[in-house]
Amino acid sequence: MFTLAGIRKFHTWTHASLTLLLDHLAMLPPTDYTKEVPGFGFPTLRTQVIHILNCEAFWIRTLQALLVEDEDPADHPTVSHARTLQRTVSLKTQNYLSRLSEQHLNGNMQLHFSDGDTAVRTPALILHHLLTHAFHHKGQIVAMCRTLGHPAPDTDLNQFE
Repeated sequence: MFTLAGIRKFHTWTHASLTLLLDHLAMLPPTDYTKEVPGFGFPTLRTQVIHILNCEAFWIRTLQALLVEDEDPADHPTVSHARTLQRTVSLKTQNYLSRLSEQHLNGNMQLHFSDGDTAVRTPALILHHLLTHAFHHKGQIVAMCRTLGHPAPDTDLNQFE
């Protein structure tokens, strides 16, 4: 059984880690933020960052049966724009969590997707997915930074608490 306190803490740590990474990205030449790096599904640092935030927004809106619309990376051309989007997405997740009970967090619910598909999942599983998903792509961003000649600092969770 997951706890709301645990999910909130993991969410806070995840965004603190992303903030450290955004701090690093803000120091790179702006052209490197949008430079394509071969071998990655999302080929630029910007598209990776926006994908992380789109994923969180998608699942939080899906859990609330709200319309989902991805942000276009082109609408967020700089790290500063990504920071603004991060604050918005994080706040919406925090607001959603503030309305959940432990029972609802761990109870099955039917999710409905825009393509007509449905799935039964617990909000806890979905929240765990979106947070681990952020770390998957954060790792790709770190690898991309290294490839671009800008190794990132330690952004792991072990420095928080």
